[in-house]
Amino acid sequence: MPDDETQIQTLNRGGAAHTQAGPAPQLPGAAEAPSPWLLRLIAVGLVLAALNLRPAITSLGALLEEVRDGLHMSGSVAGVLTSVPPLCFAVFGVMAPRLARRFGVGAVVCAGMAAIAAGLVIRPYIGSTAGFLAASALALMGIAVSNILMPVIVKRWFPDRVGTMTGLYSMALALGTALAAAVTVPLTSALGGSWQSGLAVWAVLAALAVLPWIVLVRDRTPAPGQPVPGSTAARPADAPALRITRSRTAWGLACFFGLQATAAYITMGWMPQIFRDAGVSAGTAGVLLAVTMAMGVPLAFVIPRVAGRLKQQGPIVVVLGLCGLIGYGGLYLAPAAGAWVWAVLLGVANCAFPLALTMIGMRSRTGAGVVRLSAFAQSTGYLLSIPGPLLVGVLYQHSGGWGLPIALMACLMIPQMVAGVLAGRDRTIEDEC
Repeated sequence: MPDDETQIQTLNRGGAAHTQAGPAPQLPGAAEAPSPWLLRLIAVGLVLAALNLRPAITSLGALLEEVRDGLHMSGSVAGVLTSVPPLCFAVFGVMAPRLARRFGVGAVVCAGMAAIAAGLVIRPYIGSTAGFLAASALALMGIAVSNILMPVIVKRWFPDRVGTMTGLYSMALALGTALAAAVTVPLTSALGGSWQSGLAVWAVLAALAVLPWIVLVRDRTPAPGQPVPGSTAARPADAPALRITRSRTAWGLACFFGLQATAAYITMGWMPQIFRDAGVSAGTAGVLLAVTMAMGVPLAFVIPRVAGRLKQQGPIVVVLGLCGLIGYGGLYLAPAAGAWVWAVLLGVANCAFPLALTMIGMRSRTGAGVVRLSAFAQSTGYLLSIPGPLLVGVLYQHSGGWGLPIALMACLMIPQMVAGVLAGRDRTIEDEC
C-alpha cells in the first residue's frame, strides 16, 4: 500500500475513505501547484508558530508562586489567571476565520506572532494584576487566532499529508511547551532571580517566529486544488448550507476538545504548585511539568499518524483517558513519592490535544468544512474549559489542600472519554448537516 505521504485521500458520498495513487485531478479554474520553496517556507513558519503557542502559559505556571507574591494575588485570583487562556482562546478564536478571509492566513498568523511577542514583553513590567491580565490577554489573542488556523493551513497546503503535518506542528507545540516549563526557572536564576526577566525572555522566540510570516503576508497563491481568485470554478455545493451546530460529531469534538483543554490548562497552571506543596523543590517541580509536556514531543508526531490510519479513533481516546485517571490517582495518593511516574502518565493523557486536531482534519471532506469545524470545536471547547482552572483555584483555597481539586480532575476524564469516542466515529460533518 502506498505510504500516506504519497497517497491522496478521497471521500465517497457516504464518507468512507479511498486511497488513490497519483496526482489529484485538477479542478476547473484551479491554480497550479505552488513552488517547493513556498511549501518549505510555510512548513518552517508552521513549526516556528507552533513553538510559540504555549510558552506564555507554561512559563507562568513555573513561576506562579513568585508572580502571586509579586502582585499580591490570592488563590482565587490566581485561579482567574489560569482561566484567562481558555477564555481568550474562546473569544478571539471565533474571529480567526473571518480575519483570514479578509487579510489572508499569512497576515493573520504574522500579526498573531507579533501580538505574542508584545504581550510577553509588556506583562511582567506593568506592575499590577489588572495590567498583567491585560498584557497576557494580548499575547493569548495572538495564540488564539494561530491555534484556529494551524489545522486550516495543514488542510489547505498539505492535503495529502494531514496526519504527518499535524504531527509535525503538534510535536513543535509540545516542544515549546516543555522547553518553557523546563528552563524558565533556571533562566530566571541566570538573569538575576527576577521573575519579570524569566517571563519576558520568551518574547524573543515569538519575535523570531514573525520572520517567515512577513514573507507570506501578501501571499495570495491559491492552495492546490483551490479555485483561482476571479475564476468561475464552482464552490462545493454543501459549503453555503453547512450548519455545523446540527452535527453530533461537531458537538462531540467540541466537548472532547474542551475537556482535554480543561485538563491541560489545569496541569500547566497548577501541577508545579501541587508538587511544591508536596515538598518538591521549585526547580524540580518545573522539570516535572517539562516531563509532562515533553511526552507530547514524540507522541504528538506518532498519534496523528496512527489516528489517520484508523477509521475510528475511540480506542486511542480511551487509552489516553485511562492514563489520565491513573496519573490523577497517583497525585492524590503519593504526589511526591511517585512524582516522575505521574508526570509521565499525565503527559501521555495530554496527547489528547494532537488527537483532537487530527480529528478536526478528518471529520470534514472540504477545506471550508475544516475551517468551520476548527473554529467551532476550538472556540466552543475553550469556552467550556474556562471554569475548570478557576474552580481548581477556589477549591484549593477553601479546602486547604489538593484532594478535592485532584478528584475533580479525575472525574472530568470520564466525560472526556465519552465525548472522544463520539467524535472519533467514522463520519463527516457534511453527512450529518
